[in-house]
Amino acid sequence: MPDFSKQLSQYMPEAAAPIISAWINDTGCRFRISRSRTTKLGDYMAPFRGAPHKISVNHDLNPYAFLITTIHEFAHLQTWQQYKQRVKPHGPEWKQHYKELMQPFLHLDIFPSDILEAIIRYMENPAASSCTDINLYRILKKYDKEPTGQHTIESIPDESIFALQNGRIFQKGEKLRKRYKCRELSTDRIYLIHPIAEVVLLTDTESIPK
Repeated sequence: MPDFSKQLSQYMPEAAAPIISAWINDTGCRFRISRSRTTKLGDYMAPFRGAPHKISVNHDLNPYAFLITTIHEFAHLQTWQQYKQRVKPHGPEWKQHYKELMQPFLHLDIFPSDILEAIIRYMENPAASSCTDINLYRILKKYDKEPTGQHTIESIPDESIFALQNGRIFQKGEKLRKRYKCRELSTDRIYLIHPIAEVVLLTDTESIPK
């Protein structure tokens, strides 16, 4: 069986790479390092018409976020293997698989103490994405390879005009539960945006479309 540890260790903590390599081999999964995507950190596709399981993870995540996202997607794979499409994507079955898959990594001295504590709290009730758990997401962002210095939605004043990484321009509105209600200026449509989403604050009115 091929050993993918060397390639994987470029993206995740070195001690974790042999375990993930074994998972790839054991499941026959096609594992792909993906370009950066603003809408998701990784994804899983179930086998279809003879194709293997497929997992992709964004290439630009820091090593800890890359590993956590990889575990998240393999939990989807295991859930599909056991239940196919009979259960919800992030239901109790997926949560149980996620907790079981995460366990070996908690004892390998891989994670800094603040990330480890946040993961343990997150595992009490894993969510659809590590981004959904604001505490874990904030701590993971501290370890980004190249801090962007950009603002986040929660750090800018209400009514501020800002641009997302994809160039779309919004005005910040009120907070609804966990996300902020923001109006896209070009369409006048309302979107709910994660409080930790990185944005460019637009202070030059000439940059704002009329």
